[in-house]
Amino acid sequence: MAHPEAAPASGVPFATRIPVRFGDCDPAGIVFYPRYFEMFNGVVEDWCEERLGLGFREMHQERFWGVPTVRVETDFRAPSRLGEVLRAELSVLKLGRASFTLRIVLRGPAGEERVAARLVLAMMDLRSMRSQAIPEGMRERMAAYLAEAAPDGNLERKTKEG
Repeated sequence: MAHPEAAPASGVPFATRIPVRFGDCDPAGIVFYPRYFEMFNGVVEDWCEERLGLGFREMHQERFWGVPTVRVETDFRAPSRLGEVLRAELSVLKLGRASFTLRIVLRGPAGEERVAARLVLAMMDLRSMRSQAIPEGMRERMAAYLAEAAPDGNLERKTKEG
């Protein structure tokens, strides 16, 4: 298993950069909306590898664990364009026994929010195709990324003021 980097201060999101490539865009030069879902999956893969210490190859092919997405809610706020580099931020909104809810925000070069998504993923045993409890070590590392959702369940993060 890979050794994850030191855990962040509680509630600090995992962040990575995503270049907007030619293949991500429609003829107008903006990201074709289904490509955002591929970007979200890439952010989850990077988070698992870099922060949870368990890459998708090891998880799926050696341990026979999967983390399929069972629900996605997405707000598209502004277009992203070919050649831009987006900042992706991932936070854990909820950590259940066998599922977890993530918030992923993609921001433009000036920090403005372009896309926000709330994803529910389930931990599953790929051999039996049934849910399984999130392994304790993995759960502990996930907990470092817990953030609070707004009381109305909105994709916006709750601030200390509200």
